[in-house]
Amino acid sequence: MANSHLFVLDPIQRLRPTKDTSVALMQAAQRAGERVWVATPADLSVVGLASGQEPLVWAQPITLAAISPTAGGWELPEPWYTAGEPRLLPLGQFIYVWMRKDPPVDEAYLYATHLLELGAFQGVRVLNHPAALRSWNEKLGALRYSHLMAPTLVSARVEQLAGFAAEHGDVVLKPLGGRAGQGVVRSEARAPGLRALLELVTQQQQMPVMAQAFLPAVSAGDKRILLVDGEPLGAINRKPGPGEFRSNLAVGGQPEATDLTDQERRICAELAPALRREGLFFVGIDVIGDRLSEINVTSPTGVREVERLGGIPLADLTIERLLTSPGAG
Repeated sequence: MANSHLFVLDPIQRLRPTKDTSVALMQAAQRAGERVWVATPADLSVVGLASGQEPLVWAQPITLAAISPTAGGWELPEPWYTAGEPRLLPLGQFIYVWMRKDPPVDEAYLYATHLLELGAFQGVRVLNHPAALRSWNEKLGALRYSHLMAPTLVSARVEQLAGFAAEHGDVVLKPLGGRAGQGVVRSEARAPGLRALLELVTQQQQMPVMAQAFLPAVSAGDKRILLVDGEPLGAINRKPGPGEFRSNLAVGGQPEATDLTDQERRICAELAPALRREGLFFVGIDVIGDRLSEINVTSPTGVREVERLGGIPLADLTIERLLTSPGAG
């Protein structure tokens, strides 16, 4: 089973192969001569034995077809993958395990990271490291670098949030467990329904939310930068659609090719040591107007857009970096 990659993700039939970064990574692993397997978090288990615990997984081997870029998108063959029969295998037989399940980071997700961590104890390289997936909330993790961010408050108290809005005038409210721009709203301090909105998003002051000063620079785009082992290897700019301030591709943002500014490179360099130290091998950060917005560690996206718009073989570079990095199988 040498040189096998297991991808733990949502059911493969639900993935959008021309958009999904996980599919791009699986194809790159296959092109590198690696074997690719898939499973869902529910396929993980562990057996306690007198000789010690043994983490297991029901996994399927898959073979992926080539997906080629075109002027307007991607050429998708049908079927785009074939799968073998599921097998119950020791997790330790896999050299690399990619945890690419999309949020929410709910109880099932957290339990999956605990099971994967048992494999990590046995020497399996889990990407990203399960402990880091638990400790780096994609909104709160960025606050380790609050000096790089727009003014930010995290609170469940309406009075405190309303005061922050009064101070900054125009604010964005983000649920801490959200993804792809879902549930993100913008409001002004003088909006007559602000307090009712704050009561709603905090679930009557029971759930903290993130409030940030609105950055007008978002009209020029929200840059997604993909870091591999701490190094920025590709980026795209995502511009909001008409009448929208959110630039996420899932809510209609339009991707465009981009280069990194000197400040964006400084941000990446400041983050790199902690990302490497904590086993965050594949990370997507969001930057608006040279301000850090989020650090995405669960299932960062953007590879397909970088490859098509920038002409950078990002998935292949990622797998190459993995296979040659310290601790490679």
